Amino acid sequence: MGVACLYLGMFIRKLRNRSGSISVQIITKASGKYRVVKTIGCGHSEQDVEKFFYLAKQELERISSQGKLFISENDTVVEQVFSTLGNANVHTVGPEIIFGKIYDNIGFGILQEELFRHLVIARLAFPLSKLKTIEYLYRFQGVTLDLDSVYRFLDKLNDQLKGQVEQIAFAHTLKVLTGNISVVFYDMTTLYFEASDEDDLRKMGFSKDGKNQNPQIFLGLLVGLGGYAIGYDIFEGNIYEGHTLIPFIEKISKKFNLNKPVVVADAGLLSKDNIKALAEKDYEYIIGARLKNEPERIKKKILEKQLGEEQLLTINKQHNTRLIVSYATNRAAKDEHTRTRGLNRLEKRVKSGKLTKSNINNKGYNKYLKLHGDITIEIDYDKFNNDKIWDGLKGYITNTKLHDKQVIENYKNLWFIEKAFRMSKTDLRIRPIYHRLRNRIEAHICIAFTAYCVYKELERVLYKEKSTISLRTAAELTHSMYQITYSLPESKHVKSQLLKMDDQQAELYRIVAKNF
Repeated sequence: MGVACLYLGMFIRKLRNRSGSISVQIITKASGKYRVVKTIGCGHSEQDVEKFFYLAKQELERISSQGKLFISENDTVVEQVFSTLGNANVHTVGPEIIFGKIYDNIGFGILQEELFRHLVIARLAFPLSKLKTIEYLYRFQGVTLDLDSVYRFLDKLNDQLKGQVEQIAFAHTLKVLTGNISVVFYDMTTLYFEASDEDDLRKMGFSKDGKNQNPQIFLGLLVGLGGYAIGYDIFEGNIYEGHTLIPFIEKISKKFNLNKPVVVADAGLLSKDNIKALAEKDYEYIIGARLKNEPERIKKKILEKQLGEEQLLTINKQHNTRLIVSYATNRAAKDEHTRTRGLNRLEKRVKSGKLTKSNINNKGYNKYLKLHGDITIEIDYDKFNNDKIWDGLKGYITNTKLHDKQVIENYKNLWFIEKAFRMSKTDLRIRPIYHRLRNRIEAHICIAFTAYCVYKELERVLYKEKSTISLRTAAELTHSMYQITYSLPESKHVKSQLLKMDDQQAELYRIVAKNF
């Protein structure tokens, strides 16, 4: 007997008969015994045998594509087991075994609020409305929640959990940064509401999203190096963002016993009052400068210097502060592109004929508008073109003793907080906010802040493990990680088993299991 070919558990066998002929057969082996699946032919010459062997390979491929021609006892048992299973036996467990694992590792598990946990993990995996979240939890997790009970929980969530959530987030950030929080980054963003009515929190104000006609709130966020969360607060939508810096920093410093870290903020928080208050309270700071708002003598110095790539200009100012100015060609290209895009939008508005005298102000690109005659609004192109000399220039105000390049490098880390807002608004879909009551809005922000902490930690370990999986892809991968629950027929023991994952899912699961 000679076994000539193996294919998916079946063989092509050449069997020499007593008559001297050779039979070509397809066989399989089970329990140590051979079973003939099919005899292809019996040949006496080598040419006949090779012909039957070729036909056997074709038949084997056909059989293999259709499945086996008989069912073994083991197959029957497996079929019987699966016939007892239903949809209720299969659960989507990806969000829990990925995001839930990180949630617990950071320390949020000690909150002992299962509903809060569900809302945070749902925000990470399926960022939906609270109603849609309830549907998701029922369909994919087998968790039954009542919408009214969720709202009752939200009504008390912020008062009960915000302080604990921030303490846990801060402790984790302290751990990641090895106990060193010497620099903090503060910024604000606006979150607008679709509804047009205002209240004591939701107010009309200058919107960074360009939604000035919608009521909004301000969200202030403080992070450490790398964008790791420290704390947050929300403010009325019509507040001047510059007025939030000092109260927020003082509140957070007292809460976490921060030892006067260097405060880094963008130009939106630059004001004489803020500079004065920071200095009086012995804070060192790095704040983005508005070069065009500087006194004429300083603007003249900046423009006379004609800085090149990587060149710096330092101008000493009052009260031990200095202005550092840098130039970058890539920033110049970006500034020109941004100005041109703004001009194009302004031209469309002018052509619409809807602009009035009230639109001639210094807000955004309205500064390029002018009044021709008594009623005609037009664009001052000379003013637009003159602004080109500022393209590529960036200023920084500081009272630190850091070297100029260190000041700029620290300021550049503000992009982490910009990224945090971008992640919150896109991946976590902090907007739209469907709530109207203040306590529910605050609860929604608390859930999103917690979700950001988990998201940020996942980002850290993916980077550490040099994985190419993005955060958004990771969230999508959790949607189809399944677990099957079954009962053993004789012992009646109930067991659960993760279903086999694809390569990316297995990589994500391995990384999380390894690090947490």
